[in-house]
Amino acid sequence: MKIYASEIRVGMLIEYKDDLWQVLKTQHVKPGKGGAFAQVEMKSVNKNTKLNERFRSSESVEKASLDETKFNYLYEDETDYYFMDPKSYEQINIKKETVGEKGKMLTENLEVNISFYNEKPLAVELPNQVTCTIETTDVALKGQTVSSSYKPAVLDNGVNIQVPPFIESGDKIIVDTRTMEYIKKI
Repeated sequence: MKIYASEIRVGMLIEYKDDLWQVLKTQHVKPGKGGAFAQVEMKSVNKNTKLNERFRSSESVEKASLDETKFNYLYEDETDYYFMDPKSYEQINIKKETVGEKGKMLTENLEVNISFYNEKPLAVELPNQVTCTIETTDVALKGQTVSSSYKPAVLDNGVNIQVPPFIESGDKIIVDTRTMEYIKKI
């Protein structure tokens, strides 16, 4: 799908120079002399290289069309995470590098959205909030309640986050998967 350079946004995937690029930064510039342009910083999805490109506002680029499908998380091994399509029961595996740090938040049967580009899985999107259990946390010190201070905690999946002082080991909490921050206690 063709879009104008002025419509490019951060996080968008575009096809450019026979490769797939994820937009990291974009800045629309209108100099005093000459035409307006978009300065775009992109990262190659396949080659892991970066590119700074300048597009005139009237120029058009090809926006990548992605297919999103719901999958349920099954299990992991040393190199991959495994997912199952709940409709067809077809299983796919995705490399741990592709999923990244979010992989630690995966729990059995968790429903995720997987984005595909030309039948190749590109990204795994977790639900915005997941339930976790506090494995260990420090004891709250007296007098800390005056200010809104947080203390470190380790979740059952090994992720370190900051929690309020009233949270104790064994508590169930909700964590935001986008920011890896504490939301509330259950």
